Amino acid sequence: MKLPVKLPARIAQNARTARTARIAVPLTALALAAAACAPGTSDNSGSGKDEKSGTLRVWLFQEVNNGPKKKVVDTAIADFRRAHDGAEVQVEYIPVETRAEKIKAAFNDPKSAPDLIEYGNTDTAGYVKDGGLADVTKEFGAWDEAKDTDPTAKESVTVDGKIYGAPYFVGVRALYYRTDVLKELGVAVPKTQGELAAAAKEIHKKRPDLYGLAVGGAYTYGAMPFIWANGGELAEKKGESYASAIDSPAAQKGIKAYTSLFGGTNCPAAKCAAMGGNDTVTAFASGKAAMAIGGDFSHEAVEAGKVKGKYAVVPLPGLKAGDIAPAFAGGNNIGVLKSTSHRTLAVDLMKQLAGKQTQRALFSGMGFLPTYTDVRADVAKEEPFVAPFVKTLGAGAKFVPASPAWAKIDASLVLPTMFQEIVSGRKDVAAASADAAKKMDEAFGAAG
Repeated sequence: MKLPVKLPARIAQNARTARTARIAVPLTALALAAAACAPGTSDNSGSGKDEKSGTLRVWLFQEVNNGPKKKVVDTAIADFRRAHDGAEVQVEYIPVETRAEKIKAAFNDPKSAPDLIEYGNTDTAGYVKDGGLADVTKEFGAWDEAKDTDPTAKESVTVDGKIYGAPYFVGVRALYYRTDVLKELGVAVPKTQGELAAAAKEIHKKRPDLYGLAVGGAYTYGAMPFIWANGGELAEKKGESYASAIDSPAAQKGIKAYTSLFGGTNCPAAKCAAMGGNDTVTAFASGKAAMAIGGDFSHEAVEAGKVKGKYAVVPLPGLKAGDIAPAFAGGNNIGVLKSTSHRTLAVDLMKQLAGKQTQRALFSGMGFLPTYTDVRADVAKEEPFVAPFVKTLGAGAKFVPASPAWAKIDASLVLPTMFQEIVSGRKDVAAASADAAKKMDEAFGAAG
């Protein structure tokens, strides 16, 4: 029997992200979590052992409704044990909110560390710098299933050309809209970002009680598609580090497009400047907005709201009709710790936990979007709701810079501050983006 889809609301990223019965956390909370998740640099050079029997310890994230996840994981572990005589597995489900302390302790005290961990995909670069994750490039390359991994998901486990884990699931955002409101007001479903802005303003004009499109000054992952669609980038690779590109002409064009959605004609700055992703989805689910940018992980929250049965989802449009705006690819990964004394077994267990069979089961039980393109295509046929999100991923999602500096940039609220300075009128786009670029470059420089 096919289980109902219950899509997760974790970001992160993510953070974010990455991605259960919760919707995306506000950016402030996400940023603090990302900062907290960066353990101090350890002297973890690996155990040098590769025992072929014994007990493997695994830390996975505790979900709000963890039963379906545990059932899938238990099945995967049973299959692993049948294929590996003398191997046992102990799984501990750790709270997402306190994972930072546990992971820091694991990196700094290898003797008490697990063999594998689940972690947010924006944490990869930081964990690699801290010496916690094992380089599994060779094993990943020889893994037959890995060839079907989505390129962006693969990027989330890659640092300086080396692979440090396996993608576990991915989360992405698209455009939710009220079918009844658009029909009542005679507004067509937007096919370009220009049409999106016009539709939002037309809806708010005809229905002042509604935000045409709910936007948030603290909703970084909702703003990124506008920057990317206009040809902008957050940062660009510069030698062994990165340099901010948020103040480039193309990025500024995208920033203008997003911040133009704030104000009395759509989403008043006084109310919307402080809103994060959670707030925008809540506004839509509660019937206060005609449109919102939400994730596949927002589905359950919307279904539980006042708009149930009165909405649909399409990919967020790009600049031209038929184009899809690049979306941020959030989600989680499974990684082997460098300190493991069971490297071969740990890598095999990583493949079991992140393999196609397990990811397909996690989709059925939890709604986690698979990281394999072929498996995603299959589940989209089973559950039509996910089709817009799968289509968005297929059009080319993007990722944050693979730098340990990103946690600091996120925690310092560099981008939300930039958006809020613009929508409040304190700074224009050029000045605000220049200030943001300076802060980003300082973080990249400090990270090395």
